[in-house]
Amino acid sequence: MLNHYHLILETPEGNLSRAMQLLNGIYTQTFNHIHTKVGHVLQGRYRSILIQRESHLLEACRYIVMNPVKAGLCAYPADWAWSSYRATAGLGEPHSCLTTSWILSQFAHGTGNAAKTYSAFVMDKKAGNLWENLVGSIALGNEEFAAKCIATAKTNIIPAEINREQRYADRPELTSIMEGRGEITQKALTAVDSYGYRQSEVAKALGLHYGYLSRLLKAERLKSKT
Repeated sequence: MLNHYHLILETPEGNLSRAMQLLNGIYTQTFNHIHTKVGHVLQGRYRSILIQRESHLLEACRYIVMNPVKAGLCAYPADWAWSSYRATAGLGEPHSCLTTSWILSQFAHGTGNAAKTYSAFVMDKKAGNLWENLVGSIALGNEEFAAKCIATAKTNIIPAEINREQRYADRPELTSIMEGRGEITQKALTAVDSYGYRQSEVAKALGLHYGYLSRLLKAERLKSKT
């Protein structure tokens, strides 16, 4: 793509944030050096989505290699030089960082037959809309899988891997929190501490100065500890 890319990774060590920082940082520095440019090359911070292997991983793989075609950047997935399609379809050698064995094993035992079946799968015009199954902007999978992902994100076990909006994907609207029953400072504290809203967002909703709200919340937290 022109200002972003799609990538499917397996992260057994849960170190996606560090890996993406290295990948994007090194790529940006190299690109800017070659083209004598400065500043950002990619479109903002990366967005991570958890995928249920058994039900949605193949569809996600198809979506990625077909994305340049649907964006009008090429006529066939094999035409896009920066794609895993050619190697997976048996049209070239896979890069050392690319794993094709799992995808091909889903179609046939022999590599040749698997590659042909994979190609037919990718080009299937009856393929559905993958993003219709996205739950809470964070999970591609069934309801049980999605609920587990959202619950894990809320515990802040892996805060650096998932951005704020995704961690609180099912949170209530800020207006509904502030209109509810209770003292305004306590509601503001709930919005920030329980639902992940930024203090600047809450201050703007209440028509207060950010610094004033910050002092109110600090006092409220101290009160709750006494």
